[in-house]
Amino acid sequence: MKIESRLAQIGSQSEPVTGAVSYPIYNATAYRHPKLGQSTGFDYTRTKNPTRTVLEEAIADLESGDRGFACSSGMAALQTIFALFSQGDHLLVSLDLYGGTYRLMEQVMKRFGVTATYVDTDKLDELEANRRPETKAVLIETPTNPLMMITDLAAVSAWAKKHGLLTIVDNTLLTPFFQRPIELGADIVIHSATKYLGGHNDVLAGLIVTKGQELSDRMAFLHNSIGAVLGPQDSWLLARGMKTLAVRMERHQYNATRIAEWLLGHEAVERVYYPALPDHPGHAVQNAQSSGNTGIFSFKVKDARYVEPILRHIRLIAFAESLGGVESLMTYPAVQTHADIPVEIRNKIGVDDKLLRFSVGIEHVDDLIADLANAFERARAEVEGGVSV
Repeated sequence: MKIESRLAQIGSQSEPVTGAVSYPIYNATAYRHPKLGQSTGFDYTRTKNPTRTVLEEAIADLESGDRGFACSSGMAALQTIFALFSQGDHLLVSLDLYGGTYRLMEQVMKRFGVTATYVDTDKLDELEANRRPETKAVLIETPTNPLMMITDLAAVSAWAKKHGLLTIVDNTLLTPFFQRPIELGADIVIHSATKYLGGHNDVLAGLIVTKGQELSDRMAFLHNSIGAVLGPQDSWLLARGMKTLAVRMERHQYNATRIAEWLLGHEAVERVYYPALPDHPGHAVQNAQSSGNTGIFSFKVKDARYVEPILRHIRLIAFAESLGGVESLMTYPAVQTHADIPVEIRNKIGVDDKLLRFSVGIEHVDDLIADLANAFERARAEVEGGVSV
């Protein structure tokens, strides 16, 4: 069955008693045992909940994995994965990285003796040069947030397997609709499901998918033991959002591509970072390993003085953190999503005071371009004229 149909049908055939097309929300925390030594399969909701199970089975199927695990946030999902590692373990991690992941790694995991080296994960020579005897895994974002760096997942997964390392891929930006890392050799996929999977800026959630019985059993133990699980209400809301993922991602991609091309020709724009553009580094790899492009991209203005008035004058587009919802959002990574990364590291990789990140929604693309054009024009008048417009 095609992925569009599998998405639309999430949970619709899972309730055999009533035949409910919208799978019910089971708020129960405890479940009766038929008799001593017997279980319905549900004992305590932290371990297993019917509504959450429908969601977890759906994401495992969509990502071609064996088990799915729904967590209370993307960071909770990442922390659960990090619990696989022990004191003294070392990870190789994407150089351009979401600031929250960097914060968790450097300010939390390091205190427990788990360390990381940040490298361009698309360069096997850099991975090899930084591999240590205590290295246990490679953590990859592709495309990265916010500079859209691309990693060849098949090549890195093969290299990692040769050295006995786990390959963990953050697939938040492309979702299983456009990219399925496990099919390319990855062991674990993670999502901030708050973003495209939920799709409506109204649910906080994280998802993990594992491949292989042993790894899946270890993750199930950690998921239950740590307990940062997703509640039934949010599980239902996330599953409902995922039903429309296919049509949303197609519109996100269309809008983002149109706007990125428009920005390329704007006199105030220095550079656009978007994998759909033919001259984007990794464009060919992206096309080979995925069937489409995300709805988020970044761009640099030529003068940092443009940033504040652009953010002040956008109207249809909201100046807000997060990404992946139906509403368009613009973010200033240097002071928002990536503020916890030291300024010298940010500037070295290009997350500087001229960079803006744009999560393109599903509004009409002409309205979004008009909003940007107006904001740019008013910003130009203020910068060149010295007065607010």
